[in-house]
Parts: sequence; C-alpha cells; structure tokens
Amino acid sequence: MEHIFLVLLLFGKVLSVKAQFNGYNCDGNFHSRIPVERDISVYCGVQTITLKINFCPVLFSGYTDTDLALNGRHGDAHCRGFINNNTFPTLVIFSISLASLESCGNALTVSTAHGPNAYGNLSLVQIGSISGYIDTPDPSTVISYLPGLQYKFSCSYPLEYLVNNTQLASSAAAISVKESNGTFVSTLNLLLYNDSSYVQQLAIPMAGLTLKTRVFAAVKATNLDRRWHVLMDYCYTTPSGNPNDDLRYDLFFSCDKDPQTAILENGKSQMGRFSFEVFRFVKHKNQKMSTVFLHCVTKLCRSDDCPMLMPICGSRKKRDLSEGKDSNPASGNAVLTAGPIITRSEETPTNNSQWGHLKTSTFPVNSVTSALISGVVILGVMSACLFILSLTLLRRKSLPPSSLSGAHNPVFS
Repeated sequence: MEHIFLVLLLFGKVLSVKAQFNGYNCDGNFHSRIPVERDISVYCGVQTITLKINFCPVLFSGYTDTDLALNGRHGDAHCRGFINNNTFPTLVIFSISLASLESCGNALTVSTAHGPNAYGNLSLVQIGSISGYIDTPDPSTVISYLPGLQYKFSCSYPLEYLVNNTQLASSAAAISVKESNGTFVSTLNLLLYNDSSYVQQLAIPMAGLTLKTRVFAAVKATNLDRRWHVLMDYCYTTPSGNPNDDLRYDLFFSCDKDPQTAILENGKSQMGRFSFEVFRFVKHKNQKMSTVFLHCVTKLCRSDDCPMLMPICGSRKKRDLSEGKDSNPASGNAVLTAGPIITRSEETPTNNSQWGHLKTSTFPVNSVTSALISGVVILGVMSACLFILSLTLLRRKSLPPSSLSGAHNPVFS
C-alpha cells in the first residue's frame, strides 16, 4: 500500500509539472525561474546566424513563443522564432540570414584598428560584428507584474582570419547576453588554373611541370554575402604542406613582390587573382622532382573599405625576414593552402667529375647546336686534309732533277 501511495504521489507531481508548462519538455525543478545567460546559444555560421533560446523559463515568466521577436519587431512574423518541442528542454529557434540581416533590425558594424597582422607587422585590421536582441513586448498598461525579457547576442567575424572577441556590456534584470565568434574561412578556396581565363583548373602531369611554367592562382569566395570582397594580404611558398615551415619563399607581401609574380586582381571582387612562374627549391637538388606548396593569408573587406586596406607602397616599412620567420602565420589567422605543385628537374644524372658537371649544367646542348658543332668539326677536318695535300704537292715540285736508271737504248745515242 505504501508503494502504491508513493507511485500515486510521484505521478501527481508529474501531472502538476506538466500542467504548469502546458505539455512542453520542461522540468519544474530546473526551469521555474527567470531567464539567465546560459539560456541562449548563438551559432555564427557563414550564411546564417542561429539563435536557440530555452523556452521553459520564458513560459514560467508568463510569455508564449509568439511574444519573442528580434529587435522589437513583434508585428513582423518573419522576425519571430519557431518552437522545437523535440528536444529537452523545449527551444525557440531564430534563424538570421546574413544576406538580409538588416530586415529585422540587426546591426552590422565594421571596426578598424591598427594591430599586428599574421607576421607581427602593424597594419589595419578589421572585424565585422553583427549584433541584436530578442525581447518581449512592453504592455500597454502603466504597470506590469511580468518581467521584461531581453536576450542580447553578437557574432564577431574577424576579417583577416584572426579570431578576436568582442565584448558587449549589459547589466539588467532578466537580460541575457551571449557573444560568439564566427569565421568565413570555410567559404574560401585557393585554386590553381592553366591560364588567365581562370576556367580550367591546373592538371599537373605525372612528370611534373616544366620550370618557369606560369601558373595562375586565385583565392575564391563561394556562398558568401556579396558585400564582402577578397583581399590577399600575403602569399608565399614552402617545400612542405606545413604553412609554418621555416623554409619559405615569398611571392608577395605588402609592397614587396617577387619579380616573376603578377597580381591581377585584389580587393575588387570575391576573387583575388595572381600568377607566378614555377621553380624548384634548391634543397631538392638530388631529386628528379620538386614539390612547392602555396599559402595565402587573406582578408575580407567591404567594397568601400578595401581601398583603405590596400598597402601604400613607398611609405611602409619593409618586413624584416627574421621577424617573419619567428612568428606564426597561422596563429589567429586562417592560411589557405594549395599544392603540391610538382616541378621536374631539367638536369640529367652524371658522374661526379668536373667535366661531366660542366657538360650538363654549364653548356646544355640542344639539337640545333649539336648540328652546328658537327658541321664545324667536319669543315675543320676537310680543311686540315686540304692543307696537308697542298703541302705534299708543293714539296714534290721543289725536289732537284735526278738521272734516270735503266737499259741503254742505242737509238738515242
């Protein structure tokens, strides 16, 4: 009997809790309270910002899901969330498209400050911050016994792949604040192409590319809001796929550029383009092929801000190479990598003698040169033969006449 009474008591308690939260997945022991900071989760995506709010404290405070709206837009159905009762606890979910984030009053601000870039040099660094709030409507009466609910959120998108935090200050009862960081790095790709049309991607043959072949590279943004442009800050190569390799060769950084590198487009669209001639790393001298990996540190900027972030050549201090090697290019930055680019050596294997080295390295001979050399040798041999024949004939003419020997013929006596 005692066990039956205990089961009935527990069952009655469950029914009372269910009645209190109207069938939603809530627990009266944990959710009979006003909202706190942990009740909102912010997911900063590439195309969408997703906000998830614990609905149970909202329900406990006397509101429904339709009372929650973005930035006070309670009359606009597009600015409200939707209930997901398939989770515990029940959630109200808001989805904000980055392509139309201003439609519900969300704010985008881009802050610019002087700070260290990927290699410790001072430059202009930008951070895009999207912020807003979710609240309940104010009553039309003079007073109210219901608490006013407000959830503030912020997404910070570093624009040089630097993940920096932005802090939002707030202090009020029943106000929850949540900041989070996002990144656009998943929208960026570093691609290699055959020619300047940037249509057909580069196919590297099994034997590798011939040295000094011109390769066309592009940092391309896909599925990204059109307000952002691509600005290549620093591109370099390494013999390995590690962007932190101590051995590297710079293609361009700020105003410094390799003579064989041409920047075709930068900061003007969602594609940054450049080209360079392939080479080999000297450390691969004993190998038939050399591997080259390409890395680019990239910024995103609004179209109006990109010209301000472009380097002003002639007045900026040249980067110290030793400083660049000691710093970490991937620390707080997203480094895009492509490769390997495989090049083949033009040398043929020889012995270790000095003569063999000179023949293959210093005096490379092609078919035309070989034919010319053969012709010169043949003419030289013919000339020498003619010279010897001429000397022989001249010697015979210069000899004195001698008496002839033989039988005596009486007819001529």
